Amino acid sequence: MIPFNIPTVTGKESIAIQQALTGQKLSGNGSFGKKCCTWLEKNLGSACAMLTPSCTAALEMTALLTDVGPGDEVVMPSYTFVSTANAFALRGAAIRFVDVDPATMNIDPEAVAGAITEKTKAIVVVHYAGVSCDMDALLQLANKHDLFLIEDAAQGLMSTYKGQPLGTIGHLGTISFHETKNYTCGEGGALLINDPDMIKRAEILQEKGTNRSQFFRGQVDKYTWRDIGSSYLLSELNAAYLSVQLDHAEEINEQRLASWEQYNNSLKPLMEEGKIVLPHIPDTCTHNAHMFYLKTDSAATRRELMNHLKEMEIMAVSHYVPLHSADAGQKYGKFVGKDTYTTTDSERLLRLPLYYGLKEEDVSYVVKAIQQFFHQ
Repeated sequence: MIPFNIPTVTGKESIAIQQALTGQKLSGNGSFGKKCCTWLEKNLGSACAMLTPSCTAALEMTALLTDVGPGDEVVMPSYTFVSTANAFALRGAAIRFVDVDPATMNIDPEAVAGAITEKTKAIVVVHYAGVSCDMDALLQLANKHDLFLIEDAAQGLMSTYKGQPLGTIGHLGTISFHETKNYTCGEGGALLINDPDMIKRAEILQEKGTNRSQFFRGQVDKYTWRDIGSSYLLSELNAAYLSVQLDHAEEINEQRLASWEQYNNSLKPLMEEGKIVLPHIPDTCTHNAHMFYLKTDSAATRRELMNHLKEMEIMAVSHYVPLHSADAGQKYGKFVGKDTYTTTDSERLLRLPLYYGLKEEDVSYVVKAIQQFFHQ
């Protein structure tokens, strides 16, 4: 079986973990954690990076930092993972789901414009498959209506929009280091703070609502409860693993891009025949080969293709069920505007195996199996 994903392992993670074990500090913000944050700040250009237990936790911190609460509305795509909405629903906000651009499966700025009301507090964008949204249009909307712009860049590390790293364009950005992501530590995430005025409060929120970070820097002689917050720290063991992945970020990125290009070039003839649709990368974007997907002509064809690949011992999978169609999505939010593409395109999208270490011959085997399906 060719699996859909194998978590990235460079081979040196165990050495870093052993170093963490002998360092006598296993909780968050240790030397490995600081190394990772420094790497993120240096390579992305964010004012401040904080490691979190997950991208979900980082998103929850964005909701706290923007003071989203009851009576507020937050606009986001329905085609996303539940954490994008959950973080704001937890604070009592009403979620306003909007349609996507079918070319990229990213949020449609025109749909966002139609969903903004006097109650809107923030726009949350999702850079699907590590390909940037139209950030110029979204920034214009956020500035025009004085809204927070938050980037869910869970899949976007090493991707850019007009040369600027994803997660560093809006007020706040979040990254995932889940085992399905390009760079992983099993479970983990990062909050990117691009507005320096938010850094002080973010430190308090991350440390259970206390000024513990100031205490460790010697700025106060004791720390106390100052604000709401939670335990938004990544353990030193996870950070040790992650630090090795970041050291090899370019190598991992290049290998994934090679697999992505092999898929794309090999499957183009099927797209030219009108059998499938392949991913579109806008000229303004560089991407990180987070995933390779194709779209079939219908949900039925996708199901048949998925079953065919499974028979060939290839694990290909669908993706998000639009949140507005879920019970919780209807309870905590609603779809604004017309659902032209979100549902139909989500039912046609199929993700192919892509991971660090995927062999060229395995990509060729997957491609041949797809070709066989459409030419049988």
